[in-house]
Amino acid sequence: MAFPHMQQPSFLLASLKSDSINKPFAQRCQDLVKVIEDFPAKELHAIFPWLVESIFGSLDGILVGWNLRCLQGRVSPVEYSIAMEFLDPGGPMMKLVYKLQAEDYKFDFPVSYLPGPVKASIQERVLPDSPLYHNKVQFPPTGGLSLNLALNPFEYYMFFFALSLITQKPLPGALHIRTSDCAYFILVDRYLSWFLPTEGSVLPPLSSSPGGPSPSPAPRTPAMPFASYGLHHTSLLKRHISHQTSVNADPASHEIWRSETLLQVFVEMWLHHYSLEMYQKMQSPHAKESFTPTEEHVLVVRLLLKHLHAFSNSLKPEQVSPSAHSHATSPLEEFKRAAIPRFVQQKLYLFLQHCFGHWPLDASFRAVLEMWLSYLQPWRYAPEKQAQSSDGQARCVSERWAPFVQENLLLYTKLFVGFLSRALRTDLVSPKNALMVFRVAKVFAQPNLAEMIQKGEQLFLEPELVIPHRQHRLFTAPTFTGSFLSSWPPAVTDTSFKVKSHVYSLEGQDCKYTPMFGPEVRTLVLRLAQLITQAKQTAKSISDQCGESTAGRPFLSWLGFYSSDTNSSYPANDLDEMGQDSVRKTDEYLEKALEYLCQMFRLNEAQLTQLTLALGTTQDENGKKQLPDCIVGEDGLILTPLGRYQIINGLRKFDIEYQGDSELQPIRSYEIASLVRLLFRLSSTINHRNNIFEMSE
Repeated sequence: MAFPHMQQPSFLLASLKSDSINKPFAQRCQDLVKVIEDFPAKELHAIFPWLVESIFGSLDGILVGWNLRCLQGRVSPVEYSIAMEFLDPGGPMMKLVYKLQAEDYKFDFPVSYLPGPVKASIQERVLPDSPLYHNKVQFPPTGGLSLNLALNPFEYYMFFFALSLITQKPLPGALHIRTSDCAYFILVDRYLSWFLPTEGSVLPPLSSSPGGPSPSPAPRTPAMPFASYGLHHTSLLKRHISHQTSVNADPASHEIWRSETLLQVFVEMWLHHYSLEMYQKMQSPHAKESFTPTEEHVLVVRLLLKHLHAFSNSLKPEQVSPSAHSHATSPLEEFKRAAIPRFVQQKLYLFLQHCFGHWPLDASFRAVLEMWLSYLQPWRYAPEKQAQSSDGQARCVSERWAPFVQENLLLYTKLFVGFLSRALRTDLVSPKNALMVFRVAKVFAQPNLAEMIQKGEQLFLEPELVIPHRQHRLFTAPTFTGSFLSSWPPAVTDTSFKVKSHVYSLEGQDCKYTPMFGPEVRTLVLRLAQLITQAKQTAKSISDQCGESTAGRPFLSWLGFYSSDTNSSYPANDLDEMGQDSVRKTDEYLEKALEYLCQMFRLNEAQLTQLTLALGTTQDENGKKQLPDCIVGEDGLILTPLGRYQIINGLRKFDIEYQGDSELQPIRSYEIASLVRLLFRLSSTINHRNNIFEMSE
């Protein structure tokens, strides 16, 4: 077959498009493997954009592609096996990527499909902070409207792969699919393990041709300068797009360009949907959400965070400390140290802030919660994992993690306050909600963690006068010559600066910090403790009522027409459906959560008892709940904010009784109205006839 000139329509592309309609999936993949092996890069260049789109779907979500997010091995084992083999990091598709990479081909990617803050920045002619976009913006010709990025094949492939998690809408039947069983989730895990290896100091060798392994070609313009690792580029240092300049990176950094690119693409596409300015605007109750993450999205991000912790923790012991760094350190080892603080921290914080503030108050928040808790516990993914003590209690969190806690202070403290705000608005009688409170309390109550958080807060609140020479350094970029840390002040001053720099970079210089162990948060914790006590009492009351009513249910209960308690003060919740086991679980979760909160905030039994009595959480002698919290006004009782909260969450209820003719009570919501009316007429007719018969006698 004669290869057509690149300017002519590609006959190969037309043939493959036809095959995609007429041939079965397995045959198409076999043909693609042969095409990738046999055809030159010149021909493959023409089919690459179409092939990527046919696999991952179109950016507008109209074309589904291979539907990797729903493809499961146990449902479609043949298709699953073929797809995973084709897209494997060492498979045919990646060989195609490197074959094109060697020829320095570029592919246009529309800016309009990038995350909101990035798109807005580029459209305003301001270069985004991430090095991923540097030297890639293509201005439209005169009169043109669209902006594009010129991406190399590896970048183009990863952009589509990462964005397919967001752009592709799940099919109707996908609601019951377990995310961790899907091809997409497993591919993410494989790519992370391949390009961010936790063992060794170099990436696995790759082959761009069947003839044997060859070094993967690096892009002509590296993703970022190697020497810039470890820096936080402040958003105040905006660079104009017209000043895009090429960077001369250390040649050694070419070794890990794929690792850099993969991480930056995943972080940008999955996390960079909110900027500090956008987050501040979103605090308005009338603000419209620009992007709403899904539970599946959050689960994939959690997978990324867990792997990044394992990746960073695989640093050799002598290289963990920046002071131990030497020029002999491999680029991959240096990248391990910088990956989380340089690329992930800020975008993850804003992403979590949005989720905490806008996620529905239901059990699906568990996915966000576990993602957050995974990030807060890097020691869980260290080679030497935290062991349990002999009495079953968790061991102390080692002091080696103090720098991580201090340099991620807001992700511990401010997000904990955000969780408290959510917990105070949820129904803690639900076992799923009780479990979430238990999980957070258990993590934060790990021995020595609270002390490290307090130390971080003390460092941040340290008066600025103690270290006056620091002020200008918050907004200037240090030089790249020599060791970035070598000329810094002594240890305590250095640590204090890091904590302040972290907080200011995430919240702005004028942020108002609320200490986690200050009086305001302590008050919220006491309120939560009070609600936990109420929820335990409510669960016990529901359990008692269910036990009393089960034995004497009438015949109609078999048909589903009967309520367990016609005058119940408690709304339906998952306790009603799950029975006594759920009551027991709820009680256990809440009991342990209360114990952990008391440990963290040094609450004693006397304080809890006093608070409980003050807020009227005790029960009456007969076990029924008291009235909602009220004050006496001129026109009678007036609900307080606490009382309104109690009614909304079903914790208390006014006793409303029907005092008219008992036979003319309103039809209940759990009754069948037509049947009630029919039976009422029947009984009325019988009674009427009996009365006439008695009168005639």
